Amino acid sequence: MTAPAWVSQPFPPDGASAAEGIRNQLGKPELDHLTILVRESAQNSWDARQGDGIPVDYRIDLQTVSAADAPAWRDNLLRKAPAKQRLPLRDALQQPTIRVLSISDRGTRGLGGPTRADAVTDQGRDFVAFLRNIGEPRDRALGGGTYGFGKGILYLASGSGTILVHTRCQYQGKYETRLMAAALWKSYDAKESDRERRYTGRHWWGDASGDVIEPLVGDAADAMARKLGLRPFGATETGTTISILDPNLDGSEPSDIARYLAETIVYQLWPKMLPDSFGVPPMRFSVTCDGIEYPVPDPARMKTLKLFVEAYRKMVGSGADELHCRRPKKLLGRFGLHQTVALRFEPSNAEHMAGFETGMVHHVCLMRPAELVVTYWPGPKPASEISAYAGVFRADKELDDAYAKAEPPTHDNWNYQTLDHPEYSFVKMTFTRMKEEIDKVIGPRGSAGVEVAQVSLGAASDRLSPLVGGVWGIGSATDYGRPGDTAPPPRAAPKRRPSGRRDDPAESDDLDTSEAFESGGLGEPTVSDGGARVGEAADHQPGQAARQVSARRRRPKIEYVGDPEPDELWGHGVVVQRFKLPVPIAQRVSADVAVALNSEGGLEMDPPIGAEMPGLVGWEDPHGEVHTTPRYVIEGGDGGVWKVIVKPAPDTMTDIVLYTEAVS
Repeated sequence: MTAPAWVSQPFPPDGASAAEGIRNQLGKPELDHLTILVRESAQNSWDARQGDGIPVDYRIDLQTVSAADAPAWRDNLLRKAPAKQRLPLRDALQQPTIRVLSISDRGTRGLGGPTRADAVTDQGRDFVAFLRNIGEPRDRALGGGTYGFGKGILYLASGSGTILVHTRCQYQGKYETRLMAAALWKSYDAKESDRERRYTGRHWWGDASGDVIEPLVGDAADAMARKLGLRPFGATETGTTISILDPNLDGSEPSDIARYLAETIVYQLWPKMLPDSFGVPPMRFSVTCDGIEYPVPDPARMKTLKLFVEAYRKMVGSGADELHCRRPKKLLGRFGLHQTVALRFEPSNAEHMAGFETGMVHHVCLMRPAELVVTYWPGPKPASEISAYAGVFRADKELDDAYAKAEPPTHDNWNYQTLDHPEYSFVKMTFTRMKEEIDKVIGPRGSAGVEVAQVSLGAASDRLSPLVGGVWGIGSATDYGRPGDTAPPPRAAPKRRPSGRRDDPAESDDLDTSEAFESGGLGEPTVSDGGARVGEAADHQPGQAARQVSARRRRPKIEYVGDPEPDELWGHGVVVQRFKLPVPIAQRVSADVAVALNSEGGLEMDPPIGAEMPGLVGWEDPHGEVHTTPRYVIEGGDGGVWKVIVKPAPDTMTDIVLYTEAVS
């Protein structure tokens, strides 16, 4: 084999694709190039996974080629390189510093199959589909990609339009390493012998000794990889590393780009970070810049994404809703929704690019069965500025092709307008059904049917300090009821009174009071969790039909009675706020509590490590009976005074947000 060199593609007499057309196939996406790069490359890695429970290791390295390796890059990759007016590679490699952005995966099958596009095979065509052909249909069922147009982002991300591909695969029963470079710039005219000839603007670097340029393979590929300082493969390791030469950083510092890439990964790929039943995530991610690691955040610990993680868990669990199209009758997919209290935030660049530019979360994460984020669809806005919800919709496997057809080349939207019937109806009805489910929680158009009110519970620390300090969380739930304990033993479920009822007698039994105190409250109650929803049967009683008519005409309302004040319950310091429900309809009340950080209403929903947080203890009815449930259904309009009981955190001000929702 002769020394590797560059070969430029001339237009054949019967035509071919010009470089400009391939570079423009992504159109003008709303996402920036780095975000598309992460999405498309990770999608390719996922589609190339080996399976059998082996996680995919996905890694991005932004690095400066070392002084020891730089001469090898210049000597080998500049051999017979196109003139700089036809490809800017020469200028890039002749700079004092050579910078490379490498994207690698392991636990994948590598780019296997034949290396020539005209070869017939039943062993896959990954290599030619990636490096030679354009528009090759996907060969993996339920894969994330469709026709491979998104790989054009690799060339767009390079200031010289050049990538170097280092891959290891199994082909014809043995492991094989392959190394080849490719470039995509502009078509041009050039004089060849005695005539002018048109060139497509596509170029390849490799073994040019035959009639078609081929990759370096086997020992030749391994030797060249060592010269260039590329990360080697193990003896039985397969995967691919794509090095983008002269990456476009838009004038930003490399370290800032690394941080942005790490955050972009979590917003665009978080479903692949969630561990399975064995505690193993489907994909593992890492980002480095010149050898320094920039950790990819844990989505379950991020204030924004943890809402989607909760919604995902509902979607895959028993809390999911199945969305259907009625005409034609078809299951569309599964839907999970999580509602909570969250403050408006200042979005980072990655959050802004993900679609949270308003600093509020009222979105649904759309995904196909591959569970790669398509987009965050903004649903109806809640009535309250501090109310938030996150949803996750996963399309059913039988309709994967319909949703895939609705995606643009960047796979970042579902455009049902481009589809024919019945796919048009399936995708369009998905948005209709999601709106219906969201309206059940926040009310139609984000306002009707839900009353939200907020008050600051200013606990007098002097009066509470003898009770709060050292009392909360004594023993365990099973310890209470013994001689000398400060909390009473578990009680039987309270009898139902005409003025109130539990949210769901079958599933919302009153909690053991000691358990409520031991846990520091009831966690994160939400309007949408459990119980009956608006429009569903919910523990009907005589007069229910009349209440349904009334619920349509009258909105629920909260009326506070007096100021919040400290009190004592079962030997513990608490804060209580009295309230009435003046509208004579059945209403479900719930609450969210948080530490008030300042007088302007700042809230702290996540405690510092080791710090206490306030918690909801329960509801005291007009007869003095306490119901330790996160939600409670009350018959309003009788003038009864109720109390919401809150466990405060020591030396803090506590905010409580009360919700009341009409129950039909």
